[in-house]
Amino acid sequence: MHTPFIQLPRERVAIAKKTVPIPPMLVDLVGNALASMDGVIFADLDACPSCGGQVIGHDMRAKRFAVMLDNGRERTIRVFVKRFYCQDCGALCYADAPFYPDTRLASPIVDLCLLLSRQMPFNQVAQHLRAMGIVVDRGTIRNYASRDFGAIPATDLFGFLLPLSLLNLATFTLDRERRPIVGAEALAACGFPPAGRASLHGRGAPEERDQRYEQEEKEERES
Repeated sequence: MHTPFIQLPRERVAIAKKTVPIPPMLVDLVGNALASMDGVIFADLDACPSCGGQVIGHDMRAKRFAVMLDNGRERTIRVFVKRFYCQDCGALCYADAPFYPDTRLASPIVDLCLLLSRQMPFNQVAQHLRAMGIVVDRGTIRNYASRDFGAIPATDLFGFLLPLSLLNLATFTLDRERRPIVGAEALAACGFPPAGRASLHGRGAPEERDQRYEQEEKEERES
């Protein structure tokens, strides 16, 4: 009489621990693309995004591009983004880089989070990302899903709907395994400048953006 009550929880545990089936080729494709971005420099900005004024170089800052699993351990992929001062309005601004405003991860990762969150609950999104070798917590995924980043160009690959920004980046990095990756080329591969999507630079007063940038940098140092 007691046997069914003993077996049922064991079956549930087995289901909960079931591995998410992700094709190994997709894992390798995504992993190689992200790893190849480590240390890439973005240093181009034509004009101040606030007033259109002339900008001068200030310094170079590291930004988190992605967090990936490398042999079971978390590895942070960072790129370097040049900062500029506007000679007209005094705003502190970043070079063009593949990041949406107020996000801590690169746009291809955000795009992937958004597409998956439209197909499954947030906890499953985190599990699928981890199976792909990408680490994003459920709260971050929920935050991205609540925002409007515009339409996300995507295509089906290996049975998954994947963003073109990530696939184009993977193809781009495969073609350039033997030479350094240029930031401007990687930017184009990620789909920037975007057409009809969230702009590269956040809105608001220069003082507000400066505070936001400083907060991002503080979090980067503590991570």
